[in-house]
Amino acid sequence: MHTSISGFTMPSEEQVAAAAGAFRMLSDPTRIKVLWALAQGESSVACLAELADVTPAVVSQHLAKLRLAGLVKGRREGTFVFYSAVDKDLLPVLGQALFGSAEAGSDTAH
Repeated sequence: MHTSISGFTMPSEEQVAAAAGAFRMLSDPTRIKVLWALAQGESSVACLAELADVTPAVVSQHLAKLRLAGLVKGRREGTFVFYSAVDKDLLPVLGQALFGSAEAGSDTAH
């Protein structure tokens, strides 16, 4: 059995549930674009809408879901809200899914 594999442990139910939730959030193309843009740095709804080629209303809806999932956070500055990615560990996984393992390693190092 797996007990012979040094250091092998199964994730907890909470860890599995969190991972499943994160992958559900990544199941939408617009959310992938938004998260990838946020991997490059903080951004506003208007800028994210331009980058994702959707309306600001669509981006706002996706950001609300991502915020509820704990993947993004907002910072208010006057009348603007600037968003950033919360879970930096998810970003290399996203890069790997987008570009493959060889390019993901080099993209996340910058």
